[in-house]
Amino acid sequence: MNAKEQRSMKNNGNIMKKIDTLLNHIEITVSESEKRNNGALNLRDYYTVYLIDTKVTDPNFQHKLAKIATVWRRYTEFEQLRDYLEVTYPYIVFPPLPEKRVMFGWQKISNDTFDPNFIDRRRAGLENFLLRVASHPILNWDTHFIEFLQEEDGWKESVKSNGYLQLMENKWKNLSVSIRLKRPDPQFEAFKEYSHNLYTNLNNLLKTRCKVAERQYAVHKLHGNYASCIDAALEDEELLADQLKEYLFFANSLLSVCKNREVLQLQLEDSEENIANKNIERTKVQQGKSGLMSRLFGAVDTDEVRELKVNMLDQQIHDGAVAVNNNKETLGNFSTKALEDIERFQIQKNMDLRETLTSYAFLQLKTAKKGLQTWVQIRDCLLNIP
Repeated sequence: MNAKEQRSMKNNGNIMKKIDTLLNHIEITVSESEKRNNGALNLRDYYTVYLIDTKVTDPNFQHKLAKIATVWRRYTEFEQLRDYLEVTYPYIVFPPLPEKRVMFGWQKISNDTFDPNFIDRRRAGLENFLLRVASHPILNWDTHFIEFLQEEDGWKESVKSNGYLQLMENKWKNLSVSIRLKRPDPQFEAFKEYSHNLYTNLNNLLKTRCKVAERQYAVHKLHGNYASCIDAALEDEELLADQLKEYLFFANSLLSVCKNREVLQLQLEDSEENIANKNIERTKVQQGKSGLMSRLFGAVDTDEVRELKVNMLDQQIHDGAVAVNNNKETLGNFSTKALEDIERFQIQKNMDLRETLTSYAFLQLKTAKKGLQTWVQIRDCLLNIP
């Protein structure tokens, strides 16, 4: 990504407010990739690493970061970074990583993950991910993110030491359970529906584009000497398709924020229900009808037993009230932060998709004009044959 595109990323990240982000002080590029072998014993076990170049552009910022840093990272390390950030900031609509395997492939696109074209597109996607994080008003100053850019050795141990793996495990357990809320929030329910619609629409668009590309490529193969313009256009289309895929994955990130909030609301509703049950039980104890003997034989607890039970329930009700207040505060804080970040995401999305779809439309017009010129020339040649 060139300097102009990085400046554009800064503008997108700060469209709502003038916020000082890491990208205002440094340049980040994923400049190259390299295929490596896992070990001498298994010659076919290869993996790809990507070179991250970080350069401080602000002279006043050089005391905070190394002036120039280069680190090699595997795709799995990018996944680890994103997992850590996602559980640390669950209210943020997270930038997605590029596809791990080929999606929406067609005849010309290789399914080999070591294909040079796929590797280069993934390299560009990883760079875009880092720029998204570095321009985010909250994520950009995360200590482990900065370490990821600067320190090749010891980063894994550093990020594991904060216990994020346990948080990640708890998150997957919570998200794997079907949640039914008594009082679903209408605003976040609308966001859930929107995320589903965004994913469905982009998924259908990308599938349709694949079918069209297949047909255009068939024309190219049949008339290779006359329709070579189609080949170049399809390559340009693939870059635009990658931008659409990013928002396909962004839709899942938005859905994840809504589900994270549902987990917190479920905890609040469970704590409120617990208090309600304890109050019912307390009323029964005061009447001396809470025990098994009283239900079977109509026996009534003595005053001493009744008082002891009431005191225990009072303490449990008090503890439950504290839990309810804490859960309310946690849910309220989460909702406030999530709504703010969703608003930021919506502005960013509108700008990016408008630009991508406009570029796609102009590319189609350009391709159609070139095709028309080519076939006009063919027609003229045929007409001039004696």
